[in-house]
Amino acid sequence: MKILVAGATGVVGRRLVPLLVQAGHEVVGTTRSPERAQLVADQHATPVVVDVLDAAALAAALAEHAPDVVIHQLTDLSAEDFAANSRLRIDGTRNLVDAARAAGVERMIAQSIAWVYRPGAEPATEDDELDPSLQPHPAVASLEEAVGEMPHGVVLRYGAFYGPGTWYAPGGAIAERVHAGALSLTPTWTCFVHVDDAASAAVAALDWPAGPVNIVDDEPATAAEWLPVYSSALGAPTPPTARHAAKQGRPVSNTRARELGWKPRLESWRDGFAEID
Repeated sequence: MKILVAGATGVVGRRLVPLLVQAGHEVVGTTRSPERAQLVADQHATPVVVDVLDAAALAAALAEHAPDVVIHQLTDLSAEDFAANSRLRIDGTRNLVDAARAAGVERMIAQSIAWVYRPGAEPATEDDELDPSLQPHPAVASLEEAVGEMPHGVVLRYGAFYGPGTWYAPGGAIAERVHAGALSLTPTWTCFVHVDDAASAAVAALDWPAGPVNIVDDEPATAAEWLPVYSSALGAPTPPTARHAAKQGRPVSNTRARELGWKPRLESWRDGFAEID
């Protein structure tokens, strides 16, 4: 198949493109940075420099390359610019869906997040409602609604990314906060997924039915559980326990993804954190 990866030089895109090429697909990878186009070419894919917020340019690129599938891995979080990331989820996704449909594309696979479910005692499944009180909800809801307009749209609700190039890598934003003593042990839930497992899920999703799928590892954990292990892996002191911290978030189930044939190579963040160097 001919597959266009939007966001080919992002943290997941850089791992996804080689997997698709190795599987025998013809890959076109977009980046808005001319300086990063060579990274796509070096992975034996065709680079396209385009800003997805430029609807006309994006439509022209999709029309020219006429992919069979579009994989949406666009984010704008390297500088923790949440407003820019929300705009990308809303306006960028809207433009990408419109351009894909105009080019005759029927299948889209898109990156979403798994930590916007309503609170609950049981692990959240894809049938549970999202929580409109959470800050990312409007942008996430807009993204998922737009992708749902595709004849065959698959939404990957990813857990918190960790691994090379992420906030949890040495030198990343979370790692720096741990070293600075800015985090504490709380009962807040986190569901992780290693970026390599996130990329493998996007490849597997080429054969999945439409709809959302949670892509998380097998061990949801509170910060009180994972943060001491992570701090030790970084060689940082164990953070203090927060006083009177309320439980937030919710564990998330990956049962549907496993039923579809995907499973994480790193089934627990414990294994992944052990690989930090």
